[in-house]
Amino acid sequence: MIIDCHGHYTTAPKALENWRNQQIAALKDPALKPRASDLKISDDELRESIKGNQLRLMKERGSDLTIFSPRASFMAHHIGDFETSSTWAAICNELCFRVSELFPDHFIGAAMLPQSPGVDPRSCIPELERCVREYGFVAINLNPDPSGGHWTSPPLSDCHWYPLYEKMVEHDIPAMVHVSTSCNACFHTTGAHYLNADTTAFMQCLTSDLFTDFPTLRFVIPHGGGAVPYHWGRFRGLAQEMKKPLLKDHLLNNIFFDTCVYHQPGIDLLTRVIPVDNILFASEMIGAVRGIDPETGFFYDDTRRYIDSTPMLDAQARHKVFEANARRVYPRLDRALIAKGL
Repeated sequence: MIIDCHGHYTTAPKALENWRNQQIAALKDPALKPRASDLKISDDELRESIKGNQLRLMKERGSDLTIFSPRASFMAHHIGDFETSSTWAAICNELCFRVSELFPDHFIGAAMLPQSPGVDPRSCIPELERCVREYGFVAINLNPDPSGGHWTSPPLSDCHWYPLYEKMVEHDIPAMVHVSTSCNACFHTTGAHYLNADTTAFMQCLTSDLFTDFPTLRFVIPHGGGAVPYHWGRFRGLAQEMKKPLLKDHLLNNIFFDTCVYHQPGIDLLTRVIPVDNILFASEMIGAVRGIDPETGFFYDDTRRYIDSTPMLDAQARHKVFEANARRVYPRLDRALIAKGL
């Protein structure tokens, strides 16, 4: 089995975006405020949005199951207040759940949290628990910067986040550390803000003793870890100067990296530097980079090709990257698969 740990509902029916635009407009004119029940999307519309897009490409490229969450750039936690985010998160999570019900062999959910700048993360717990208990979701997406590129929240190592971590540990779920849209003109959303956040999250963990407090807490850092593999020596050296343990002991029992790296040399570097037990297959398919690479003739986000071609992984290592690591990092996913006899 090939498990893609990083999928977003980027092809949701247009009605979702229209509803969101009305919600945003209502921040200036409350008379325009839509009700959640005003959004009407049929099962047939959901099927159509998936069959010709994610599901078609999964079958063409040979992946089996995607951990599926709301579109990252649509989270936009900086817009409105907690009520705005709470309603929006609930709607987006429900759509992902409905997709997982319509295509149970191919999709399983990960929750968007109703984060809002300056709001206690405890406010996110009811939605987290609803998604785990009612929807059977296996993970959450955690935005370390709800301000949208201005970084007004405390670092991930701060006690500010501990109520969420306690719930993650209680429910045995990991978080993919994933920012949303940047409203800071200095940082392009997908070309800079995402990768900056990946690197920043790793460094926040490195400089702290977070995993001493939460030894079973698990983070998946997407997009291959941002700058982390490329500057592994820098991070090792900094940890050494700070008198931290070796990174393999300090962080690698708790931090994992996905394979959303869109060229062969990048995957070769990732798999050379990062231990295979810490790499999970992912594509973020139909996401930030959708075009065809003129140097290869294949889509940039056809990441299975890179894993199959890298000389750094033998058959056993590829099995870890494609399946075994995901089942270990996402134990609720593993239990769901075992219940299906997989």
